[in-house]
Amino acid sequence: MPEICRFFGIVIAMYYKEHEPPHFHAKYGEYRGAFSIEQLRLIEGDLPRRVVSLILEWAFEHREKLLEDWKLAKLKEPLKKIQPLV
Repeated sequence: MPEICRFFGIVIAMYYKEHEPPHFHAKYGEYRGAFSIEQLRLIEGDLPRRVVSLILEWAFEHREKLLEDWKLAKLKEPLKKIQPLV
């Protein structure tokens, strides 16, 4: 699972063999979740509410870069790192 960002203990990654719709994965301790890039919402898993808010804030800022990485993942190309939330 290629990591594309890390901030506040949250790890953001994308898999190369993934299904539609475009999404990314987030890990925070023992919690896991998947987020839709187009709708910017949690679509799978369970994360603390505050962590979900931070992830969505970050994703809103970087939606275009996330979609670029999604396209690269589909082509099995190296993913680009994305700046963390500060």
